Amino acid sequence: MLTIVSDLFLTDSFLIKGNIENKYTRLSQILDEHRKFFLKVRDATLIDLKTCERIQTPLLHVNVDEILLAHELLDEAGDRHLKQLTDDRDLHRVRVFYTGNLNIEVAGHVRPGAYEADDQVSRRFFVLRKPTIRGFKDRGDQDLKLMDGLGYAILNKARLSYIYDFN
Repeated sequence: MLTIVSDLFLTDSFLIKGNIENKYTRLSQILDEHRKFFLKVRDATLIDLKTCERIQTPLLHVNVDEILLAHELLDEAGDRHLKQLTDDRDLHRVRVFYTGNLNIEVAGHVRPGAYEADDQVSRRFFVLRKPTIRGFKDRGDQDLKLMDGLGYAILNKARLSYIYDFN
């Protein structure tokens, strides 16, 4: 049976594919405004980053603090958030680093100060355009290859270890 998934999450241990339960708006907004510790993901598939083994479950509770980055696979045309993603004005080129169980570097473009705690537009997560991910090995796995060539990534501010802002 084929299940269509719309949401993608990368943690230190797993790539998680599924659908956020009761999704009411774009993923970036849900993550930024989520008030509970756990996010409910329906029809979830967890892909182990070391072994590529899969775990499938009808419902998974994901600790929001564990999410390194996220992406919405199904975009809606004409969406105002999608329009913002295509606006290239005043973006800063950055490289951000996550250190821990999964040491990765993500390079791309962000709004100036998007990663700061006092950012007026975002609280916990921010959008990075045209991400390039280094330190992540797809091991030839089709699902893990999804991390290559994303148009944007939603990054968890609290999980960032270092930021190099080229501006």
